[in-house]
Amino acid sequence: MKINAGEIRVGMLLEYKNDLWQVLKTQHVKPGKGGAFAQVEMKSVGKNTKLNERFRSSETVEKASLEEKNYNYLYSDENNYFFMDPKSFEQIEINKDTIGEKGKLLTENLDVTVSFYNDNAISVELPNQINCKIISTDAALKGQTVSSSYKPAILDNGVKIQVPPFIESEDEIILDTRTLEYVKKI
Repeated sequence: MKINAGEIRVGMLLEYKNDLWQVLKTQHVKPGKGGAFAQVEMKSVGKNTKLNERFRSSETVEKASLEEKNYNYLYSDENNYFFMDPKSFEQIEINKDTIGEKGKLLTENLDVTVSFYNDNAISVELPNQINCKIISTDAALKGQTVSSSYKPAILDNGVKIQVPPFIESEDEIILDTRTLEYVKKI
């Protein structure tokens, strides 16, 4: 689907120069002289390379059309994560490199959304918030204010995050999967 350069937003997937690119940053510039343009920083989905491109606002770019399906996470092995379609019970496997660090947040039967481009899985979207358990955290120091100080903690899945001083080991918390930040204690 063709869109104007002014409609490019962070997170979009674009088809450009025979490759699939994810938009990392975009800045719309309107100089005093000449036409407006969009300065776009993109990362190649397949090759892991970056590209800075300038599009005039009158130009159009091809927005990638993705097919999204819901899946349940089943299990993982050394190289892949395995998911099942809850309607057809069809199983798919996705390489661990495709999912990256967020793979540590996957738990059994977690509902995820998988995006496909030309029948290839290119990304897995987790729910915005998940429940986690604190395995270990430092002791809170007296005199620290709650608003400004956070302490390191390790979750049951091995992810390291920052938590408020009142959180102790064995506490259950809610974690934001987009930013890997503490949301609240359960």
